[in-house]
Amino acid sequence: MNGAVGGTRRGPRTVLVMVFALGLLFAMSGTALAKKHKHKPKKPAITAHTPITKGSTYLALGDSVTFGYEEQQVVPAPNYADASSFIAYPELLGKELHLTVANAACSGETSSSLIDATAQSNGCESSPTGGPGYRTNFPLHVNYSGSQLAYAVSYLKKHHNVRLVSLMIGANDFFVCQETTADHCASLPEQSGVIATAEKNVATILTAIRKRAKYNGQIVIVNYYALNYADPTAAGQSQLLNSSIDNAARPFHVEFADGFGQFGTAAAHSGGNSCTAGLLTQLSGASSPCGIHPSYAGQSLLAQAVENAIRLG
Repeated sequence: MNGAVGGTRRGPRTVLVMVFALGLLFAMSGTALAKKHKHKPKKPAITAHTPITKGSTYLALGDSVTFGYEEQQVVPAPNYADASSFIAYPELLGKELHLTVANAACSGETSSSLIDATAQSNGCESSPTGGPGYRTNFPLHVNYSGSQLAYAVSYLKKHHNVRLVSLMIGANDFFVCQETTADHCASLPEQSGVIATAEKNVATILTAIRKRAKYNGQIVIVNYYALNYADPTAAGQSQLLNSSIDNAARPFHVEFADGFGQFGTAAAHSGGNSCTAGLLTQLSGASSPCGIHPSYAGQSLLAQAVENAIRLG
């Protein structure tokens, strides 16, 4: 008699069906598990060649030129209590390219005070003549405590949509030297000392951005203009500062915005005089008709210089 007492004997066909079903179940479970644990494709790494696209972020670092500072004698009188009333090349470029702009610049910043807020500045945190700095009395475009570099590193770590960082620094290093030396920084050793410090500080700044903040995207060094291209001394000092800063920055895979050349071309029809060409702030009731900061036209030229230097998507 076939069969077993109290149970049912399963034939070969039944066993095969059960084995097949179990195998199918395990296969389906394995597929689902694989899908569950499948890694999402990694986003392409950001490099110095990654293009800047609409909607990305631009971090601007620097001094009064980058901030958009205007002298008190400008008409209408500047509203220092409202930082948004100062429009400089970062804001102009941001509007043109539809970028989110974080302008951390401080009027009077030196290359040293950008790194260490307690270092000597030319009016940002301190002044060679004494008295409180600009940040003590008036707001910047963005609010932060500590040094501009510390803010930049923190910002870059938190905001991964930054595709452009610009740096324009060094002019106030010379101004401090002029204000604190008997010969107004006329000697070559004094000028060489200023240049050496600026070069060292720029390397420190860019090292922090590349290594501490781990930012690998585009960086642009913005070169200074000359107040008068017909004056060999004035033009030569701007060229010396620019070339020194550029040399210090070159190992960090940066681009250079030729602010010097842009102003020079625009001022050529005015005998090389940036003031006469309308590229500097126009002053009323002052000993000089112009200040040393760019007018709206001058800021537009700096914005164009940066745009010429960057890669766009």
